[in-house]
Amino acid sequence: MDMKTLKRMLVYCHPYRYLIGVSLLLALCSVVLSLVLPIMIGNTIDLMIGVNQVNMRKVIYQLGVILVIVLLNALTQWIMTRCTNKVTYQSVRDLRRDFFSKIHSLPLKYIDSKTQGDLINRVINDIDLIGDGLLHGFASLLTGVLSIIGTIGFMVSINASVALVVILLTPISLFVASYIAKKTFSLFRDQLDLRSELSGFVEESMTNLKLIKAFNYEENMKDRYIEINQRMNDNGVKSQFASALINPSTRFVNNLVYMAVGVVGGIMVVNGHFTIGQLSSFLTYATQYTKPFNEISSVIAELQTAVASAQRVFNVIDEENEEDTGKLHRKADEVVGHIVFDDVSFSYQEEKPFIEHLDIDAKPGARIALVGPTGCGKTTIINLLMRFYEVNSGRICVDNKDIVDLTRENLRSHFGMVLQDTWLFKGTIKENIAYGNASASDEEIIEASKLAHAHDFIERLVQGYDTVVEENGGNISEGQRQLLCIARIMVSKPSILILDEATSSIDTRTEKLIQEALNRIMQGRTSFIVAHRLSTIKNADQILVLKDGAIIESGTHISLLEQNGFYHELYYSQFAASE
Repeated sequence: MDMKTLKRMLVYCHPYRYLIGVSLLLALCSVVLSLVLPIMIGNTIDLMIGVNQVNMRKVIYQLGVILVIVLLNALTQWIMTRCTNKVTYQSVRDLRRDFFSKIHSLPLKYIDSKTQGDLINRVINDIDLIGDGLLHGFASLLTGVLSIIGTIGFMVSINASVALVVILLTPISLFVASYIAKKTFSLFRDQLDLRSELSGFVEESMTNLKLIKAFNYEENMKDRYIEINQRMNDNGVKSQFASALINPSTRFVNNLVYMAVGVVGGIMVVNGHFTIGQLSSFLTYATQYTKPFNEISSVIAELQTAVASAQRVFNVIDEENEEDTGKLHRKADEVVGHIVFDDVSFSYQEEKPFIEHLDIDAKPGARIALVGPTGCGKTTIINLLMRFYEVNSGRICVDNKDIVDLTRENLRSHFGMVLQDTWLFKGTIKENIAYGNASASDEEIIEASKLAHAHDFIERLVQGYDTVVEENGGNISEGQRQLLCIARIMVSKPSILILDEATSSIDTRTEKLIQEALNRIMQGRTSFIVAHRLSTIKNADQILVLKDGAIIESGTHISLLEQNGFYHELYYSQFAASE
């Protein structure tokens, strides 16, 4: 077991050390009551040994005391469980909060390198497993350690020789449990990795279910799922079998201890060194002494899983944050939108250069269109402009200020983005539109919806603007989702616009209306337009034609057509039939 990770898990319990202190005190009370009980039972048995020698008054008194002890023990254990539960679940809450906060501070390149299912599995399932391990660990360790120490003391006080038999045989149980635990740790770690792989595959399948059905790919996906699931099954059988060996193995050793105590104690009773009541108490103590070892061994598997889960969670938490070297803040009215890419180079992988020595000069209020084949670098330029990724060399300036000197929050507050992939959260239409401007009034939301030509379809809904949109807009069409995203950008009133295939999911008639609305909102604002439909960027002030991360042509629509170059070829490949 990785002790460094275990200690780090316990750090999250530190803020609740007072509750842990109360739990320790209650555990001590519970152990004392549990240890007194066998003596009371043994004394009661001795009061009933022999014909006509039963002292009923004392027996009834002893039974009354035993009943009180049992009730007090039950109460202390109940309160202790409440305290340990609170420590566990609040610690897990803090860990999950730190993890979720970390996700928002990680660079986008890290998020892009992980599957969504894997990250979701870590923040939900892995942290739940940590909670289970902590919960059982607290209960077992608090009572177990104290029970072992207390039981040894009581056994020695009754008879040191028999107590020595118990103590000498105990290490065998510990050795067996420790040996098996070491063997199972790697299996549990592999099981968690497989679980993440399976979660990622299921999440991917559910997200793209329509596409899978459209291409009749169900059987292929089923086969892939069976393959991953089978690997997880094989690993699960091995890990669970190995961990299941711990409890019966330790119980076998503990039963040998119990047998040894019975044999030695019986001989001592025959020789007159023990009473029957004392032997009964000693046998109960022997059981109580070995019981904590059984309980601890039974949760070793859960602790192994918890530590393996914690490693996966801490691996994410330990990732380097997205550095924000900028300190400048600029107000919206101070930004005019003069954007310059000065000798910018960038690559996703160091060994594979992508964009090299890129220069762009976008004047304030200009409409810059980025066109080219898939993978040419259009979206990459947008990612660099928004500082989702950092340039390898060169610089990007907004109004003669290097964007690395601005805080990311301030820089992004001046941009408004409409992406090809729409995103809506579960909430009302009004809340989704106001996402970009939480202080927007109802009148501003309605006006933005009218500009985006979304008002009419919203009004036709039963609850209008109060209609609840399902997660990612599942209860409205893709085109309507796009209109809501455009309305969102209009209500935020940004200084600089980025339109990445903003009309890709809209029919031709609505596209024409949206173009008119976008022309109005782009008036006086610097705009970057990424488009595959070249008909949408005819009015751009400058069209940059990209190929393999480099600008190969630039100019207006007319001038580029007259050049008979790559843009001419792209344009007429789309419109040759109509023209």
